[in-house]
Amino acid sequence: MENDVKLTRLVKCAGCGAKVGAGTLVKLLDGFKTHHDPRLIVGYDKSDDASVYVLDKNTALVQTTDFFPPIVDDPFLYGQIAAANAFSDVYAMGGEPKLALNILCLSQDMDKHTVQDILRGGYDKAYEAGAIITGGHTIQGAEPIYGLAVSGFVHPDKVLTNSGAKPGDVLILTKPLGIGILTTAAKADMVDAEVLDRIYKQMATLNKTARDVMVKHHAHCCTDVTGFALLGHSYEMAQGSECSIHLKAEAIPFHPETYELAEMGFIPAGAYRNREFAEHGVHVAEGISRAMQDICYDPQTSGGLLMAIPEEHAEKCLSELNEQIPEAVMIGHVTEQMDAAVYLE
Repeated sequence: MENDVKLTRLVKCAGCGAKVGAGTLVKLLDGFKTHHDPRLIVGYDKSDDASVYVLDKNTALVQTTDFFPPIVDDPFLYGQIAAANAFSDVYAMGGEPKLALNILCLSQDMDKHTVQDILRGGYDKAYEAGAIITGGHTIQGAEPIYGLAVSGFVHPDKVLTNSGAKPGDVLILTKPLGIGILTTAAKADMVDAEVLDRIYKQMATLNKTARDVMVKHHAHCCTDVTGFALLGHSYEMAQGSECSIHLKAEAIPFHPETYELAEMGFIPAGAYRNREFAEHGVHVAEGISRAMQDICYDPQTSGGLLMAIPEEHAEKCLSELNEQIPEAVMIGHVTEQMDAAVYLE
């Protein structure tokens, strides 16, 4: 059924572009008193994608939550994208999502069919992930919001964090960039329907296959590239790993239509927050354009996995990824800690 409600017109920020900046989050969370528990091996203090709590010698619980305002007008697709984005945090930790709870805020402009289609999209993606949505919580508010709280499992010895990169590792990214710029330009009718269909399909794609492959090839470290953009998430990875990350600008994949739109100034507000957070730790080589930098600071919604793979396993890992994810590419490498955390070269 055709949806009469234009969901993206009901919100000021769309998708992961609505995410509070990383620098702001650090300040907001500073100084809270928390219990210490040796079973909690990953907590919010590590700026990671999810928390991890050891249940026994073979099982650890992975927990996360993610939700955002609509990034598309189609409610079913919105539900799919929001769910895929939430599951991605568990995949980034090397885990398998199993249970989820809906998080839903309804605005007064949403009718019954719109709400049902959003939820149906979430259930559809949960079924694909092999997870079960067991309930949730719904409120009313000024703007619609949807997402999931997700619980998954991983072996305690196989947890992947965003702080485990090692010198010599090769960096692989599994989805191209440009989502924030393209969806911003789409509001001004500057993006063809064919391009939008392409990025909608990308956002709705689970990172399950990427996770399945990377854990077979001894990944040291992983994060999903979402609201903090490639450079923001790379900066956190470099800081946590006490290494430096080198990104080859010419190798970084992005939707080709993105570059001209970036040059025209269709930059989401989240990109400026990401730049403010990370640029003091990023060295940009001479000759790299402002547009390319903006693409690397562009907040992604349901983006790909950025994984650090030992050099001796990288070629085989990429080859296996490309059998099912042709867009996956090597974009850089890790070295000992240098003057800058991240080098865009």
